[in-house]
Amino acid sequence: MNRFGAALWGEALKARRTALLGFSVLAICLLPGVGGLFMIILKDPAAAKGLGLISTKAQLMAGVADWPTYLGILSQGLAVAGSLIFGLITAWVFGREFAERTAKELLAVPTPRSVIVAAKLIVTLTWALALTLIVIVLGFGVGWAVDIPGGSTELAWSAVANLLLVGALTALLMPWVAYLAGIGHGYLAPIGWMFLVLALAQIMVVLGWGDLFPWSVPALISGAAGQSAARLGWHSYLLVVLAGLAGVVAVVHWWREADQVR
Repeated sequence: MNRFGAALWGEALKARRTALLGFSVLAICLLPGVGGLFMIILKDPAAAKGLGLISTKAQLMAGVADWPTYLGILSQGLAVAGSLIFGLITAWVFGREFAERTAKELLAVPTPRSVIVAAKLIVTLTWALALTLIVIVLGFGVGWAVDIPGGSTELAWSAVANLLLVGALTALLMPWVAYLAGIGHGYLAPIGWMFLVLALAQIMVVLGWGDLFPWSVPALISGAAGQSAARLGWHSYLLVVLAGLAGVVAVVHWWREADQVR
């Protein structure tokens, strides 16, 4: 096995053995679960209101029990909750070496540091995309079980493409979380960064500049920002890709130059 294969295998083993793997799956499964619950409530709002599950105001805000509404809930949830879950995963993959005091040994091994970073990035990307696929598969399963009306094959394929796009673009921005985990030597800096960019993403949308701010793009695609994706163009997707590549360059450069003295 070559050095990259060994590094990738080692990172995969770490991910498989951590409790975060199970927690991340449970957390992402809440999206279809909550969406299905909303659909059950909206299919019979009178009964739900009698049980105290929903108010008239909440019913009006949620919409109607159909596939477009349900799929919109999944997409919006993936854009918001997904960015937090993917961020926590990335913070753990890159920050655990400092929290567990193993970074000194990791930086001293003969394997090139860029190879180590590449292995970690591939694990985080694979993990994030796997969670996205769980949302898609479980989401459609819950939707069919609840018997939501208004579905079609065209709508289903469009929703799959939309969810994959939201998940992929969100995952592409995670290298900056990895970079903050390095310069912050742990979890606090990347977690603070996650909440900062979430707030900035909302502010940029309100100001009308969401299409120019990479971290706003997944939310605009999903509708989670409260506005349509009409303003998005090729430049928006290009900015996400460039921001992701810049993050990769930043984290690789930091790990190449890093010296662990603790």
